[in-house]
Amino acid sequence: MKFSSSKIQSSSTLSNLASIHSGRLVQLIAINAGRSLQGRLMSMGLIRGSKIRMISNQGSGSLLVGLGENRMTLGRGMAEKIIVK
Repeated sequence: MKFSSSKIQSSSTLSNLASIHSGRLVQLIAINAGRSLQGRLMSMGLIRGSKIRMISNQGSGSLLVGLGENRMTLGRGMAEKIIVK
């Protein structure tokens, strides 16, 4: 599945990944975390400029996100450290 840049969330304001509603496409801007977590997320493909599709965000608990053809679950604490636009 490929995402077009025209579908990226139109707002240029920054927010954390945990606050994004299901179905939205956002772009990763930064990871505000220690080196260990940054390295772990980067090894999963979450790097600056990545386009992330929020598949499921129930408002509490873990989140299901799409990154290209891959799907992954992120804890809410991790998602709060990922800055997107």
